[in-house]
Amino acid sequence: MKLEIKDGCFGYPKQRQILHKINLCADTGDLIAILGPNGAGKTTLLRCMLGFLKWSAGETLLDQKNLKQIPAKTIWKQIAYVPQAKNFNSSCRAEEAILLGRNAHLGIFSQPKQSDLELVHAVMNRLNIGYLAKKSCSEMSGGELQMVLIARALITEPKILVLDEPESNLDFRNQLIILETMTELTRQGITCIFNTHYPDHALRRSNKALLLNKNGTAQFGNTSEIITPEQIQDAFQVKTMIHKIKNQNQTYYSILPLELADISNISNKSISKDGRISC
Repeated sequence: MKLEIKDGCFGYPKQRQILHKINLCADTGDLIAILGPNGAGKTTLLRCMLGFLKWSAGETLLDQKNLKQIPAKTIWKQIAYVPQAKNFNSSCRAEEAILLGRNAHLGIFSQPKQSDLELVHAVMNRLNIGYLAKKSCSEMSGGELQMVLIARALITEPKILVLDEPESNLDFRNQLIILETMTELTRQGITCIFNTHYPDHALRRSNKALLLNKNGTAQFGNTSEIITPEQIQDAFQVKTMIHKIKNQNQTYYSILPLELADISNISNKSISKDGRISC
């Protein structure tokens, strides 16, 4: 399944244009990171892409068909969306909230089956949140609630999973669980698209990246070509270098912020021409 944005533009009435001619192509099994500074429009981009907001120009295509021409129930059988936890308010228990994710697969008068309940607990165990099953969502921490929302999305068994800053409220362990889950889903042929504030996560996990600038423009392509010190500096106004770390047979990359881009006299002695260093 292919999801595309073609020349997407958006701006609220009487305000500047937030997004300008955005292009993105997500193929089966892609893991795509959307990265950019605060206020660049990352969440707005996702909302336009999924049809919650209307593009002022351009379009979203699902298998080459305009999203506006596809019935909503058909869309939500194929695509699952995980919003930020701060936008979710419910007093239901975790297992009940997660079970709601099966609605797209049930008829109007159908009731969940035992197999649906078993799937709920299987997904919760996969994310190591089985202990939350009976806990009210209104009593959860932001991180716990974020994990519940991710479980609710996974239970739809989507072909495309879209996540809005899924790691923002999580500790190191749960961040790793989510990143590993997305990686494993792509190995199974599911497409994952996620917004992130963490350049390291985008660099290590995604095979494609879209980097938003505050002027509304963006660059999209293979992650190694998009997330570079030069591109990061243009987007964030921060000088960085990419740090390569070897651990046994694995090589990891980390983005190290150096200083604000308007500060001069930076030492480049240990930085190669492409901004990468090794240890």
